[in-house]
Amino acid sequence: MNAPALKTEFDYYVAHQAELVKKYKGRYIVIVGNAVLGAYGSTLEAITATEKTHAMGTFFVQKCEGGKENYTQSFHSRVSFA
Repeated sequence: MNAPALKTEFDYYVAHQAELVKKYKGRYIVIVGNAVLGAYGSTLEAITATEKTHAMGTFFVQKCEGGKENYTQSFHSRVSFA
């Protein structure tokens, strides 16, 4: 069975949360693999900037805040419902 999409990125965030919060607190960070690509003021800004160089679904966006309650897994799609 394959690992869920973006599990590597989520696991990286969880493992490094304390150090990431010190550096990026309150910002929306983009993670690909085991690296932070950038930090932005909003989710939309993070997605818009990153999709210029990476396909949707290949990067992880996370608001950088302390505490276990701030772990999130967000998956974005361009699907719209009418």
